Amino acid sequence: MPEVSGQLEGPLLTSHQGHCPCLSGEQYEACCGRYHRGEAAAPTAEQLMRSRYSAFVVLDADYLLRTWHPDTRPAVLEPDPAMQWRRLDIVSTSRGGPLDTEGTVEFKAYFRHDGEPGVHHETSRFRREDRRWYYVDALTLA
Repeated sequence: MPEVSGQLEGPLLTSHQGHCPCLSGEQYEACCGRYHRGEAAAPTAEQLMRSRYSAFVVLDADYLLRTWHPDTRPAVLEPDPAMQWRRLDIVSTSRGGPLDTEGTVEFKAYFRHDGEPGVHHETSRFRREDRRWYYVDALTLA
């Protein structure tokens, strides 16, 4: 397995001491923060999707790479600090539960970049191996 890296001067964890960016309603530290710190593994594909969205918000490239399936993972990932992620909406999920081995999550992630609003609409595929969920790839919808 190739070595991966890409963290930009550490995640911006101090920016999210309040509610989690994934909009679960929980505090960041008790929600996606524990996955980012490696204290727990996301139990479902949807929770992995939420934690990966939050990792984009806090620029935690190491977490994004760790949760990307080795068959499709890039060697380096550099999240764009100019990208301002605003909201995550889960549209639908299929499978991806604690006992499944595969699942999909359709979502819309709203953002601002260079002052312009946008939305990233995607259906992500996930695979569970060795009791851990991994992002595999995506079908971009808009």
